[in-house]
Amino acid sequence: MDARMSEILVVGAGPVGAVCALALAQQGVAVRVLEAQPADARGDVRTLALAHGARLILERLGVWERLSEVTPITRIHISQCGALGVARLAADELGVPALGYVLPYAQLAAALKDALREAEVPVEYGVAVDRIDAGREAATLATRDGRTLASPLVVVADGGRGEGAPPPWFEADYEQVAVVCDVASERPHANQAYERFTPMGPVALLPKGERYALVWTAPRAEAERIAALSDADFLAALYAHFGGRQGHFLEAGVRRTFPLRLTYTGSAAADHVVRIGNAAQTLHPVAGQGFNIGLRDAWELAALCADTAPARLGDAAMLAAYARGRRFDVLGGVGFTDFLVRVFSNDVAPLRHARGLGLMALEALPPLKTFVARRMMFGARG
Repeated sequence: MDARMSEILVVGAGPVGAVCALALAQQGVAVRVLEAQPADARGDVRTLALAHGARLILERLGVWERLSEVTPITRIHISQCGALGVARLAADELGVPALGYVLPYAQLAAALKDALREAEVPVEYGVAVDRIDAGREAATLATRDGRTLASPLVVVADGGRGEGAPPPWFEADYEQVAVVCDVASERPHANQAYERFTPMGPVALLPKGERYALVWTAPRAEAERIAALSDADFLAALYAHFGGRQGHFLEAGVRRTFPLRLTYTGSAAADHVVRIGNAAQTLHPVAGQGFNIGLRDAWELAALCADTAPARLGDAAMLAAYARGRRFDVLGGVGFTDFLVRVFSNDVAPLRHARGLGLMALEALPPLKTFVARRMMFGARG
């Protein structure tokens, strides 16, 4: 058999694909990565919120210690605008160093790129994939440069950007847009994050260095209006919308907007082909679940591949086992975030009062607080 025929092919060298490839290599499974972007592509400017469980994965891969611009979240303050009810989560109450961590996407991507190189995992940059065909014995992959590659398993981790993806099992347009930027506040953040629910949508402030990373969601027209405001007007609008818990907001960085949708394509596409991360599911950013679910996809798929006989890699039984193993975590995350968006993004009086009671219960009942915090840190099986 051609040596390359036995390699698992990972399509996409972003963090989810890179974690999958590193985990496979760490367990002695042959793997090759194909990335459409050139090696010197401009770094992504987004900010990531990693759960504590994601840190554990990166530690096991030897990547965590490479990251220098990490800001821990030791407390989370949850509230709703214009109504009673506040809940507070604290890392020391749960026996963990932090509930989560905030860092630049570009730094994590660079650290993973270095780790792939040191692990001698082959990565081909500037290789776009035109088509992936499932087969009974193997999958074949056609690249834009005219090659056809065969593999016992093709892992699609391209963030859902590639062509030929199967239609999602279900999808929803939240008709919301996220306005994101960095902001400086009058008071130091002291490593506390805020999740504030408003009728327009949730607002999150995540400690990042000496500033906050802001995620302000609103209906499309309102979000575009907010993003186009002058710095002074934007800061005044944010203060009026969020409140004065951090004093006045002093500076704002460049604003960017991202439309928000829910899509669930599912893990198993066909024999010898599997989708992970945003290629399998895309979530609303509330509660920061989507990226962390993608890392767990990558880690658990790699573990299953290492435990599967080479002759059975990518077959229907293996992929069915992977899909079963991930279903509770993925659908739990999808349901959790969708519930938060739909129940909290409105001003219906009965729901407003019910939300307040729910937040007060979360604050008053330690077992409930632990349940919610562990779900946020480790997913639905936390």
